[in-house]
Amino acid sequence: MARKGHRPSQASASRPRFYGRHAVLAALANPERTVRKLWGTREALAALDIPPAIPITYADVADLGRLVPGDAPHQGLVAEVDPLEEIWLGDLLQQGAGDRRPLVVLDQVTDPHNVGAVLRSAAAFDALGIVTQDRHAPPESGALARAASGTLETVPWVRVVNLARALEEIAEAGFWRVGLTGHASGTLGEVMGDARIALVLGAEGEGMRQNTEAHCDQLARLPISPKVESLNVSNAAAVALYAIAARG
Repeated sequence: MARKGHRPSQASASRPRFYGRHAVLAALANPERTVRKLWGTREALAALDIPPAIPITYADVADLGRLVPGDAPHQGLVAEVDPLEEIWLGDLLQQGAGDRRPLVVLDQVTDPHNVGAVLRSAAAFDALGIVTQDRHAPPESGALARAASGTLETVPWVRVVNLARALEEIAEAGFWRVGLTGHASGTLGEVMGDARIALVLGAEGEGMRQNTEAHCDQLARLPISPKVESLNVSNAAAVALYAIAARG
C-alpha cells in the first residue's frame, strides 16, 4: 500500500462534484474515496447499492442540472466527494518494481478533459500511473472525472512539486524517459527499444518545456501524416501507449 498524505493546497478547497454514471459509480466503489453527499433521480438511485452512511437527496432532472456546470450530462446522478489522498512518487515506483508497465508524465497539461482522457488511456493500456506537476495540472473535478470515465478511481495519479527532479527519480527506478515532440528525428517505434518506458508529453501548442526535454533520455515523434500538424495530447498518449503495449 502506498504511503499517502493530504495535500494542504486542496484541504480548504470546495469539494468536487462528480456527475454521470461512470464517475459516480466508480467513486462509490473506490474504498479510498469518501463520498459526502449523493443526489439523484429516484430511478437512478434505486439501481444503486448505497452505503447507509451517505446522505442521499432525491431530485428531478432540472434540480440536478443546477448542481453541475451548464449542460453537463449528469445522467441522473451527482455526488459530492473529498479529493483522493496524495500518492508519493517513490511509493508508486516501488509498487511497480519488477514489472514493465509504462509511466505517463504530463508537463503542464492543464485541460481537465485531456487529463481525464489520458487517465482513461492509461487504464486501457495498463500504465503504472500518471505524474503531473502539482501547480500546473487541473484539480479533481466533475469534468475531469467524466472524461476519465471512472478511471480517476483506479489509475494512480502522482502530483510533484518539481517535474525535473521527478524525472531524475524515475530514471533511477530504471525507466527510459521518452519525450514525445514533433521536432524529434526518430519515431517512437525506432527509439523505444525494449526498455521500460516513461512517456513524457507536453501541453498542446507549447509542448514540453526545454528543461523537461533535457531530462528525457530520448525524444521521439509519432509517424503521423503531414496532412495533420499534431495530435491532441490525449490522442497522442493513447497512440503511444498502444505502441508500447504492442511491441511484444
